[in-house]
Amino acid sequence: MGVPHFLLIPYPTLGHVNPLMQLSQVLARHGCKITFLNTEFNHKGANTAAGVGIDNAHIKFVTLPDGLVPEDDRSDHKKVIFSIKSHMPPMLPKLIQDIDALDANNNITCIVVTVNMGWALEVGHKLGIKGALLWPASATSLATCDC
Repeated sequence: MGVPHFLLIPYPTLGHVNPLMQLSQVLARHGCKITFLNTEFNHKGANTAAGVGIDNAHIKFVTLPDGLVPEDDRSDHKKVIFSIKSHMPPMLPKLIQDIDALDANNNITCIVVTVNMGWALEVGHKLGIKGALLWPASATSLATCDC
C-alpha cells in the first residue's frame, strides 16, 4: 500500500476552496498524495485567486463540469447546488477510476468535502472509500445553521 491519497472536493466558492487548499498543503507537507477537484468554471480562475503563496507542485488538479453554461449566474447558490447535484455525481466514479488507474499502487483512500458536496461522500462510500466533511466556517455559524 502506498501513501494516503486524498481527494478534496470543495463547494465552488472561495470560502470553501481556500480552506481545502490550505488543508491540501498541510497534508502534502506530511507526505500525502493530494488530488484537488474543482469545477471546470472555478478551475479557470483558481490559479489567480488561490495561488498566491501556495506551492501547487505537490497537488494534482482535476475538474468536472458543474452543468451550468458560462453565462449562468453562479451567485444563485440554489441553481449551482441543484446543477452540481444532478451533473457531478454520475461522473465522479469514472474520474476516481481514472485517477486510480494512473497509479495502481496508490488509489484514493479518503475523500474530503466541504458542505453542499456531501453527495461525494455517498459516491465514495459505494466505492469503499472513507470520507470526511469539513465545515469551513466558524463553530457559531454551524450551530446557527443547526438550529
